[in-house]
Amino acid sequence: MNKIDTLFAQRGERKFLSLYFCAGTPHLDSTASVILTLQRRGIDFLEVGIPFSDPLADGPVIQTAATKALHNGMSVSLLLKQLREIKDEVHIPLILMGYLNPILHYGIDRFCHDAAEAGVSGLIIPDLPFDDYLQTVGPAASRYDLRVIMLITPETSDERIRFIDEHTDGFIYMVSSAAITGVQKSFDEQKLDYFQRIDQMQLRNPRMIGFGISNAQTLQMAQQHAAGAIIGSKFVTLLDETDGNADVALDQLFEALK
Repeated sequence: MNKIDTLFAQRGERKFLSLYFCAGTPHLDSTASVILTLQRRGIDFLEVGIPFSDPLADGPVIQTAATKALHNGMSVSLLLKQLREIKDEVHIPLILMGYLNPILHYGIDRFCHDAAEAGVSGLIIPDLPFDDYLQTVGPAASRYDLRVIMLITPETSDERIRFIDEHTDGFIYMVSSAAITGVQKSFDEQKLDYFQRIDQMQLRNPRMIGFGISNAQTLQMAQQHAAGAIIGSKFVTLLDETDGNADVALDQLFEALK
């Protein structure tokens, strides 16, 4: 059974915490140690970013991390090789998050096959058109038991959300705002209305809320209105400031979330 499905099937009332970091930062060989450290510290699942030169949905923190990773020499092939080397040690779900262009260049079916062979459980492709998901990416992912996680925003219509819910599995990634990634101090009334609107839709898939979560207030609101929270920019910053020491970065993150 896919690890994402297993995790959510067993959650009960538990609220999950997922972290994002960019593969190949702060150092080319950081990826494996960061994954294993975060797993040991109890993080529920991880999003591992595939660096890309034009990450349109990402703010300056993750853009800078991606640029650094590319300068370090990170590539799709190298990332999959690094993941294969620790496959037997990783028990939590790993989700690769990356843009469509490098995946197309690698080859969709080959990418899905190699990702599954490396122990990956799911994919997030922010710029993937839904028609392309239905026609090509989705069928390829299904062949290798990968879940393709789709994003929704406050601007996504109810009709579109229900269509996504009907045609995907794993979970739905609720983007907290129709903006790029980055730290937010609080979620305003408009975002709260969005969270409540999605609550009332009673979707089939569980939901995780991401973009802007960096303190106790934003974390608690995300966990109140979804299965859990995804933290990216804040952790990426701390990981860079600690020169890749995931233990110390996580300590500092937990302190910020108190």
